[in-house]
Amino acid sequence: MNRLDRLRPVLPVLLGASLMLSLAMGFRQSLGLFMPALTRDIGITVSDFTLAIAVQNLAWGFLQPVAGGLASRWGFRPVMTVGALLYVAGLLVLAAAHGLVAVTLGAGILIGASLACTASALAMSVASRAVSVELRSTVLGIVSAAGSLGSLLAAPVGQVLLEGFGWRAGVAGFAVLSLAMLPAAWVAGRVDRVALPPAGRPAAPSAALAAAPVAAPTAASPVPSAIPGTDGRRGGDALGARAALGLALGNPAFIVMSLAYFVCGMQLVFLTTHLPSYLQLCGMDPMLSAKALGVIGGFNVLGSLFFGWAGGRWNKQVLLGAIYLLRSLTLAVYFTAAPTPAGTLVFAAVMGFLWLGVAPLIAGSVAEMFGLRWQAMIQGVAFMSHQFGSFLGAFGGGVVFDRLGSYTLALAVGIALGLLAGVAQIAFALARPSGPPAVALAR
Repeated sequence: MNRLDRLRPVLPVLLGASLMLSLAMGFRQSLGLFMPALTRDIGITVSDFTLAIAVQNLAWGFLQPVAGGLASRWGFRPVMTVGALLYVAGLLVLAAAHGLVAVTLGAGILIGASLACTASALAMSVASRAVSVELRSTVLGIVSAAGSLGSLLAAPVGQVLLEGFGWRAGVAGFAVLSLAMLPAAWVAGRVDRVALPPAGRPAAPSAALAAAPVAAPTAASPVPSAIPGTDGRRGGDALGARAALGLALGNPAFIVMSLAYFVCGMQLVFLTTHLPSYLQLCGMDPMLSAKALGVIGGFNVLGSLFFGWAGGRWNKQVLLGAIYLLRSLTLAVYFTAAPTPAGTLVFAAVMGFLWLGVAPLIAGSVAEMFGLRWQAMIQGVAFMSHQFGSFLGAFGGGVVFDRLGSYTLALAVGIALGLLAGVAQIAFALARPSGPPAVALAR
């Protein structure tokens, strides 16, 4: 059976997860388009708006392990469906906002809670469970790439609605489009029928989706791990939630990856939140920021596909470090010169290629380290670190701009931390090569 035949039974699940992720991330990454008009209209400051986005990132981060744990216990379908409903509600509240409280509730708390249930961690966990280990890294790249299409489409749509009808109509339009997340979440939830493999054995998800699973866990022989400092038996599959969490927090490779992920979140959310304001400050056409976000989304597709493919062939930790280094160098080159339309689009293309390439690498690393049973929860813990960085990027960037009138200091800090994260990630991966596990985690 070739690879396409093996994927055919799970295509509806993968398409549902991809559409859900695409809409969730596309709308979220395009909210910055509405910031200038929204802040002028309802009389709040840039830092007020970025505080709401920062609250969104904190809510997303804090609730991600909870959503992952609930999905592991109760199933992905109910958690993702509730998340889709919360997204619609958050956008409607934002569209009707007349002050900071409503903006924080809609764009911050409700959308943040929704993203914990619909975005990368759960979508990637769904994709991981739906396919065999041989196909996993490539499929994770494909789902991440499909999810990237959201920003490619949402940014131009949002800008057209903003210019033609105002920011409220733009946000309301996003709310209507977000209704499509409901059937997508329902279809992706079919993955709940897939039986988890015994610890160390790959799943046979295609058969599980074609017929109800009946396999019972049995003892498994060790399987070498590609991640330094982990047990090849993927003992997390055999543990309860608390033990699996303790295993993750005691794993040096996971800790380094999570700390570097903090810097990743800081850089990306700073850019999506503040790039429109920066370009407007430099006298650029407002449509340029929408074009740039769209280009980021388009090249994100290529980057996700490439790094998903690469993660199945080379050290995922080294690839992560390379992304952080290249991204930081790209930021340094772009922001040290006066922006031009052509330069901005080239910058967006390079950043887009490096944007969510981390997603399949992080998801694949967690699955290899700890197995599938608690992947959504453990990946949520790593993502919590990412969201702390996102909080700093969104809110800290706004505070720096309000007090200094420029983004220079915020950019310098972000670039320096990105270079440090990249070097640390690569150095740790090379210093701790893969090897046989010294201690069995669970039986």
